[in-house]
Amino acid sequence: MNPVSKPTIPLLPKIAEQKSLPLVIRDLTVAYHRKPVVWDIDLDIPTGKLVSVVGPNGAGKSTLIKACLDLIPRTSGEVSIFGESYGKARKRVGYVPQRESVDWDFPVSALDVVAMGTYGKLGWFRRVDKRSKALALQALDRVGLADYAHRQISQLSGGQQQRTFLARALVQDADIYFMDEPFAAVDAATERAIVELLKELQQRGKTCLVVHHDLATVPQYFDWTVLLNMRVVASGPTKDVFTQENLRKTYGGKLSLLSEAAEKLAKSL
Repeated sequence: MNPVSKPTIPLLPKIAEQKSLPLVIRDLTVAYHRKPVVWDIDLDIPTGKLVSVVGPNGAGKSTLIKACLDLIPRTSGEVSIFGESYGKARKRVGYVPQRESVDWDFPVSALDVVAMGTYGKLGWFRRVDKRSKALALQALDRVGLADYAHRQISQLSGGQQQRTFLARALVQDADIYFMDEPFAAVDAATERAIVELLKELQQRGKTCLVVHHDLATVPQYFDWTVLLNMRVVASGPTKDVFTQENLRKTYGGKLSLLSEAAEKLAKSL
């Protein structure tokens, strides 16, 4: 699919003038084998928002998150997290990767995985102390997995594995969270647990950037939306940008998908 044209936006302040924002992206491009995956991205994400990143397969949603976290190299552009590079702001950032990208056969318990969320504060060369384990157990309890704390992660169901990673993010007590498809292939109970966690984080003033695939639940779960197809089609309050016109620009000729999304959107609003 050809990338959509970049929307006209007003002149933006420099990154140095955006220190209060949890995430500022300017002119970001990522290319694989000289082929752009995300192209010339400009974004300002405000504090305390639940942000969905929505777009078709191959639109660059996961690439965008990984580029922000220095997990993949950027071809060009800048990313600022609270006015600093990711390396300097690392302790303020939580990350929930795609479940499929994790080696679940690694011989650690659910409690061990969650306790890893304290490493940013403990340092990589310190042992996890009793207080950190207590925090990890508390986080597991908040996602309904306290009884599975000592079970090896390979023995957990897909939904339980996803909750384990959410608990790890929770114990980090970050200020901005990047979540890559946390709702993918989970059961209804896990989906409810994720939504409750997101709402709780928002109430505490946290910002969550979530790659999301279910158009029908976007207006229900998120108050800010980024529509992405290699470039940003639209970004802003969900009630303003999640429209039939913008969906059509984002998804192109996938009319059946658009029709279903538009129908559910109308019902939700």
